[in-house]
Amino acid sequence: MKIFQREQRSLFGEILDWMLTPLLLLWPVSLALTWLVAQNLANKPFDRALEYNAQALAQLVIVQRGQVQFNFPQSASEILRADESDTVFFQVLGVKGEYLAGERDLPAPPEPDEPPSSGTVQLRDAEYRGIDLRIAHVWVRMPLPGEPLALVQVAETREKRSVLATEIIKGVMLPQFVILPLAALLVWLALARGIKPLHRLEERIRARRPEDLSPIHHKDVPLEVVPLVDSVNDLLGRLGDSLATQKRFLADAAHQLKTPLAGLRMQADLAQRAGMSTDELKQSLAQIGRSSMRATHTVNQLLALARAESAGRGLAMQPCNLVRIVTDVVHDCLPRAMDKHVDLGYDGAESSAAGVWLQGNPTLLAELVRNLVDNAINYTPSTSSRPGMVTVRVLPDPFGQVLLLQVEDSGPGVPEAERELVFQPFYRVLGSEADGSGLGLPIVVEIARQHGAQVQLEDAHPGQQPPGASFSVRFAALRSPPKPARAPARAPEQEPPPA
Repeated sequence: MKIFQREQRSLFGEILDWMLTPLLLLWPVSLALTWLVAQNLANKPFDRALEYNAQALAQLVIVQRGQVQFNFPQSASEILRADESDTVFFQVLGVKGEYLAGERDLPAPPEPDEPPSSGTVQLRDAEYRGIDLRIAHVWVRMPLPGEPLALVQVAETREKRSVLATEIIKGVMLPQFVILPLAALLVWLALARGIKPLHRLEERIRARRPEDLSPIHHKDVPLEVVPLVDSVNDLLGRLGDSLATQKRFLADAAHQLKTPLAGLRMQADLAQRAGMSTDELKQSLAQIGRSSMRATHTVNQLLALARAESAGRGLAMQPCNLVRIVTDVVHDCLPRAMDKHVDLGYDGAESSAAGVWLQGNPTLLAELVRNLVDNAINYTPSTSSRPGMVTVRVLPDPFGQVLLLQVEDSGPGVPEAERELVFQPFYRVLGSEADGSGLGLPIVVEIARQHGAQVQLEDAHPGQQPPGASFSVRFAALRSPPKPARAPARAPEQEPPPA
């Protein structure tokens, strides 16, 4: 239970509530228990006195001449009834229930379940003439045939008991009215002192410069806050790595864009020279076209990589048929492959085969396939007399719930020492004359990561020259293909009314 409800809770207020709320709730319970204990303590001494009086009167019940009599002097009666606070009543009944002394209408004890025992004083509460009484009664066995029992009862009002219980409660409650606020103040001071390390940690973090991403030291940090500090340090480390990657990426992107832009400027300057022939002007314009295409391709790849990295958790997933995506991409890339005399083909499962469906984003998956195919076309040497080959495959494994995408080429391959480097942005294999931006494979890795897939690079033809390159992407296949959507039911056509 919380005393104060706020939209945003503070740690200080939360702990203070959970410490003071039980204290305030237990205080009334403590008062009720104190009242019960006080009543019990107040009853004990007066109950003993009442028992003593009942036993004293029981000794005055005697048998004379075969009759039960109560020998009670008048002076003793006055002493018994003399009390400044309470009124004392008594009653003595014979063995046949006949009245012997005291009040005639004093309430009789309840009928016992078992025969009453002689000499045992029993206590009970009762009401007499509208007054609450505490009654002690005792059965006295008489030396007569059959050993009958006489009854002696002594009762008194409860004024002294109430006064004593009230005094006990006052003695307990009054100090609590002082102790309770003092306890609340001490709790507040203890909490204020206990959270000071958090304030110092906050000041240390606020005093940091924006570029300072070094880990936070555990100095003066409570043990309970150490996991939080470790989590913040881990976040700072990952943020530092991300910023370093972005800086490196921007520097590489600027460098990659600088080359085609410089070529554009140089060719434009050459084209503006006086005395250029028509052939030289056409050559400069062709160079300008190639440089602009290279810059455009680099920008498009940068945008694709940024789009793939920013998709993140908001990526829209749906069931996708990988065979259909691959065949569409292959058809789109055929004109470019034919221009380079590359034999591009698809060799794999049909779109209607089992196990070719996966959960993914069709746009990004098509981008992944397109980058793999473009990379293979770029790095596969090919001429009209000796055409290169690029083969795309989709191989389902229904038993292992794996869907494999393979793109193989007949190019020079990638040395084993550089197979991890080619997946880094802007890295290109030395000695290759292919025109590219170095961003295709990083885009493939990022899209595969967002789909929970793995990318593997190996030789397409081990032991042969050239060995070629084989890129494999392993996806998790859907257990069952999606059910086709049902077409809306058509209303039955009505026959025309008879003429």
